[in-house]
Amino acid sequence: MIIGVLKEPSPETRVSLLPEHIAILKKWNVEVCIENGAGVNAFANDEKYAEAGARPMSREEVINTAKIILSLNNPGADTLSALKPGTVLLGVYQPLFNPELMKELAEKSLTVFSMDMLPRTTRAQSMDVLSSQANIAGYKAVLHSANLFPKYFPMFMTAAGSIPPAKLLILGAGVAGLQAIATGRRLGAVVEVFDTRPAVKEEVMSLGAKFVEVEGAADASKAGGYAVEQTEDFMKRQKAKIAESVAKADIIITTAQIPGRKAPILITTEMIGAMKSGSVIIDLAAVTGGNTELTKNNETVMHNGIRIVGNSFLPATMPSDASKLYGKNILNFLQLMISKEGELNLNFDDDLVLGTCITDNKEIVHDRIREMIN
Repeated sequence: MIIGVLKEPSPETRVSLLPEHIAILKKWNVEVCIENGAGVNAFANDEKYAEAGARPMSREEVINTAKIILSLNNPGADTLSALKPGTVLLGVYQPLFNPELMKELAEKSLTVFSMDMLPRTTRAQSMDVLSSQANIAGYKAVLHSANLFPKYFPMFMTAAGSIPPAKLLILGAGVAGLQAIATGRRLGAVVEVFDTRPAVKEEVMSLGAKFVEVEGAADASKAGGYAVEQTEDFMKRQKAKIAESVAKADIIITTAQIPGRKAPILITTEMIGAMKSGSVIIDLAAVTGGNTELTKNNETVMHNGIRIVGNSFLPATMPSDASKLYGKNILNFLQLMISKEGELNLNFDDDLVLGTCITDNKEIVHDRIREMIN
């Protein structure tokens, strides 16, 4: 069997597999072809892929040669229309926000696996692309905010006077939030964290941050690390508590998202107006609408001297390590669907294979996507 790797559209810099991953696939009796220049932005040129045993070729040749196509993002209408019936497409396609596209792909007789739909179980941790990339996003969000913030992060005591530490507020203590806490603390900021899940309090405090608690939150223990919808009464109390913390913060990093829904608005324009001029907000939920009323995806908005940065491509600012981690996630998932002889073996009795599959045999096979279309 042959696996093909496509070059990602700009501004994406990551690639689905690096040369170091090719050697593992060769041991599984799987051949790999890669589009010319696919890994250049991740600092892996065609020569390195060839040395590892992959075959660099044109996009058209990859499409016509491979049984499984790896494309981290939607490869575009022209590529999708050129794929042969029965081709397996594997990447991160946000089917909950693109159900009509999934319907089109089913009609084209493509088998689509979307890694953002992977069931978030213990067995799936080594394949969890959302976590591996969110870790990077949380890290880079703090570094990016430090570059934009016109003051120091750590406290300084000098002959010319003392500089107080920056006050960092993080909304959401998932993978990105926890990494942001750790990075912010390393840079010397005083960190406060808000999350609707009381269970994360101990983890937050172990990293040296203060946990801002609002009682009466809905149980999020089965939400796979995501936020869940809350009662109106809780939302009012939450809004008041957040407003209090926002007014004191120098930097805010927001991470709250709900699968298949617009991101919850946690910071209003009025709250932003109460912040000090020069403050920075990095909204990691920008791709699903953002956690502030002013967020625009992949844009920076200035409001009364406050920067609101909506950036859904932060993992792509570290393309080498981001691709390394993503590629390892993909290899771990491919193990579930490749036989010892190196042939495609789609075992839909496996809950991870079934839960990640969106379309197969000209049908939408994922229950949630099918309900959205019907």
